[in-house]
Amino acid sequence: MRIRILLLLTLICFHFSSIASAEAPLTAVFIRDNQLWLKKDGQEIQITKNQYVYSTKWSYDGRFIGYINGDEKGEKSDLFVYDTKEKESYQPYVRVETSDFKWSPNKNQLAYTNRGVLNVTKIRNGRPQGFENVSLGVSGFEWFPNGKEFIVSSESNLLPTGWSPIPLYRIPVDANLAKDKMQPFYTIQTKVPDLFGTDADYFKWSSDGKWVSFLVIPTLSWSMDSNTLSVLSSQGKHFQAVGKMLGYQDWFKWAPSTNQLAYISGEGRFFVKNKKTTIAEIPTFKQQEEYTPKGFVDLDLEWYSKDLVIVARAKENTEWKEGPTPTMFTSLYAINIRTGAQKQISFPGKNELEEDPQVIGPYLTWFRKMAGHTKGDVWVKNTLNGQEYIWLENVDYAPTFFTPE
Repeated sequence: MRIRILLLLTLICFHFSSIASAEAPLTAVFIRDNQLWLKKDGQEIQITKNQYVYSTKWSYDGRFIGYINGDEKGEKSDLFVYDTKEKESYQPYVRVETSDFKWSPNKNQLAYTNRGVLNVTKIRNGRPQGFENVSLGVSGFEWFPNGKEFIVSSESNLLPTGWSPIPLYRIPVDANLAKDKMQPFYTIQTKVPDLFGTDADYFKWSSDGKWVSFLVIPTLSWSMDSNTLSVLSSQGKHFQAVGKMLGYQDWFKWAPSTNQLAYISGEGRFFVKNKKTTIAEIPTFKQQEEYTPKGFVDLDLEWYSKDLVIVARAKENTEWKEGPTPTMFTSLYAINIRTGAQKQISFPGKNELEEDPQVIGPYLTWFRKMAGHTKGDVWVKNTLNGQEYIWLENVDYAPTFFTPE
């Protein structure tokens, strides 16, 4: 009898431990009803109240979360930092306004732009606090992988002879507006129609730090239909225009361990056609490979491994000509870029669509919502053959996961 009871208790404990371990061990911040939330160790914690939060970003070590507290009209964009150790939100200065901020890749320091001025926070008692000026005339920027310098772009000027070239600079963190520290890095010689642009932005480094990708962006109306994906070597010596695409920074991503760049190619602002997953070997010495089948469009992508790319795919809608833009009902597909094999891996219900696939280790996550709805749920599966399940319910959009290096 005692053996039976022990066996029963063992089975019960195993059952509950299996349920507990089924929860993906992921950490993320997310937005629900415009407020900042944190999910860690399976628990959801509300961080803000009565704010309008967006643009969440983790510091390199996961201690801090940067975010913007704005308003519905877009008239306010105040930078805040949440300290997960002290469990408090604060502004790194009396008031910091910005629409573009980025954490250092190797220390808890923030860089941000405000009206063309690039600033960095000081570090006091291990926290970003106060600020110093770095450079004027900045439109786009990114940290170098060493955390000691920035790659910076400045908008071109309209001259009587046409638009001037786009200058890129390499600027040390401690430049403090000193002109002699603003090192010219590369000058993009633009021309119509092959490589027309007035600015460069959305810089992303390859896994080995030897290349940086970015978009060369034309004037406002033109940029809604076409931008030029480009790459530049880390020494600023070798530039290549890779292809034409829309201006969505999540639509181009480096492979996790090779110098391959996946992007959704195709011009035209509407999603109904001509959006194809394309892989470019960098430097681009050979023909690029397109993987989207005829009759379909891909509207988001993510690398799962060095050979597998996840895309959000829908059927083309070539019949649409005018009126309200049709909803593109996407499902997730896995593409093996080595063999060319493709298969559907998510199966949304009627009037549902998939967005924002993200990979964290073996886990694949995505945002699923009903057509016409602004909110949705975050789904997860452990490996591509795992069972999918809801990880977050009723959120405003996809979360920002902490991914330790």
